[in-house]
Amino acid sequence: MKFGMAVPGLILYPPVTGDWEYESKPSDILAVAKKADELGFEWLTVPEHIIMPGEMAEVMGARYPEAMGTAAFLLGATKQIKILTYILVLPYRNPIFLAKQISTIDALSGGRMVLGTGVGHLEKEFEILKIPFGERGAMTDEYLRIMKELWTADEPSFDGKYFQFDNLAFEPKPASKPHPPLLIGGNSKPAMRRAASLGDGWMPWLIKPHQIPERLEYIREQPAFKERNSPFEVVSPLVTLNVEDYSHRELGKTKGPKTSEGIIEQVGVLKEAGVTGVLVGPGRKRSIERYLEWMDWFAEEVMPKVD
Repeated sequence: MKFGMAVPGLILYPPVTGDWEYESKPSDILAVAKKADELGFEWLTVPEHIIMPGEMAEVMGARYPEAMGTAAFLLGATKQIKILTYILVLPYRNPIFLAKQISTIDALSGGRMVLGTGVGHLEKEFEILKIPFGERGAMTDEYLRIMKELWTADEPSFDGKYFQFDNLAFEPKPASKPHPPLLIGGNSKPAMRRAASLGDGWMPWLIKPHQIPERLEYIREQPAFKERNSPFEVVSPLVTLNVEDYSHRELGKTKGPKTSEGIIEQVGVLKEAGVTGVLVGPGRKRSIERYLEWMDWFAEEVMPKVD
């Protein structure tokens, strides 16, 4: 089982943010990143929104980083841990430019960039960025194909609805082969079909462990999935947030296991459901010191005992 965790202070999402994070400094972010690297975590997750519509800021928080700049910053400060964008809304980006950013970062970091992506859901954010909300699914599918072509072909060419090109040189290629992993987020059937046909994994959102097998069965039934010959990651949070989908309104306190035995048991439940990677966190700690202490505890009391 692989473990990842968020970096505190990057976002201020009310359901999970501790009071100290509102005053957190870059040195705190670096301290968590370096400790996660030393302790053997698989991923640090980096969220992203470009802007936050005012009516959503109260429930989602106003602070979100730009993912590529943050990934470069964290990868430059660490040695082996990977960065997983969780998630980057693909239709917001020019796919050629994004492919270059990811390829460059992946090459310079020795293959440590993982793109977690999806179609997005904040219609007002699309409106402000002048991106057609109703076309986000088609754009995402085409953009994924464009990036794969640029990353893998010696002479990339593409003829699509949104972009066309040929006779190109595209270097550097990513260090990850055949390309950086693409994990697709979302629980809708189009999202799961996209994960099966264009992704290297799937990231469910706000679903319980007992709901995962049925959805994984749907993914595995897709013709494109049956043609796969590479591993398929399923990355899930340890605890399902007690929030309403889309609105992000808190429905009550999010509760999860606190003891090592309870966490190990929950990881086992997720593993049985088909999950290959779990995103964990300490909850609302009172200080950066308590946060770092929890990381040491998790690495000692949970990680060695899971397998």
